Amino acid sequence: MMATTLHERLHSSDPGVRRVAVLDLPYSDEEDDIVPLLVAALADPDASVRLEAARAIEGYEDPEVLEALVPLLKDADPDVRRAAATTLAELKEPASAPHLLPYLGDEEASVRVAALHAIRALRVDAAFEPALRALGDIDAGVRREAVGVLGYLKKPEAIGALTNAAANDPDQEVRRIAVGALGYASAVSIQPTLSRVLADPAWQVREEAATTMGKLGLALGVPDLVRAMDDEFWQVRVKAARSLGKLKAKAAVQALCEALRHPMSNLRKEAVIALGEIGDTRAIVHLEAALKDVDSDVRKLSKLALTTIQLNGGAA
Repeated sequence: MMATTLHERLHSSDPGVRRVAVLDLPYSDEEDDIVPLLVAALADPDASVRLEAARAIEGYEDPEVLEALVPLLKDADPDVRRAAATTLAELKEPASAPHLLPYLGDEEASVRVAALHAIRALRVDAAFEPALRALGDIDAGVRREAVGVLGYLKKPEAIGALTNAAANDPDQEVRRIAVGALGYASAVSIQPTLSRVLADPAWQVREEAATTMGKLGLALGVPDLVRAMDDEFWQVRVKAARSLGKLKAKAAVQALCEALRHPMSNLRKEAVIALGEIGDTRAIVHLEAALKDVDSDVRKLSKLALTTIQLNGGAA
């Protein structure tokens, strides 16, 4: 006899029937509590059923769910492993951390990556030491996730390790993420590192360094940011211009005015905004010329910048 009820289909000998039953579970009114059924499906002998259960159980953080879901990070099927990692990344409750912590030192790099990624947003102190150790992991993906955990925790004790990663890690993405993670540090303490990475071989790292200098209000970094206005990548120049504006760096007026002639309109817009923030009257003639820019946004922003400078009487 063909299985008809949801409960019968979940226990069918046909894995295809069980898989479809798992898909139907979240929308069924046959069961008041679907969590135990999904937990049972996570241990199904068929990978396709485990896969759908790992996807469907997102949002549930009951202890029994986590006890069944976290081991799937080591499932034999790669799709199941990815689904479990994706679902775990949506965790919100710090109480979920104890189920993940044992996996931070797992022998498999992919498991360490998934566990670190899942625990990052939970901001639990217990993850600090494992994440700090993971900065020395042989796998770049693990180091990237470790930087993310440390950046979320924002502990002063991590600044030295993050600074070293920003300047020296062989993986450019680790360096970039580490530079961004340093946004909570003391500006003076990391200024030498940010100056150094503004000359990093990877433009993405240089771009992040320019952004972080502005976030930190790092006035000591103005000369480096002015030099970055000559970077071969316009993306780096855009972030340098933005930070120079935030810093109200009068020393950057000439470089920003020169940027008004750059063929990339995004850079011209950032230069106009920065000149308005700085408020130096030396920029007026250049902003007046920008009123005829081919880009309508540049023209509008130039008019606004001129008005701001004139209302404030210009910077001394």
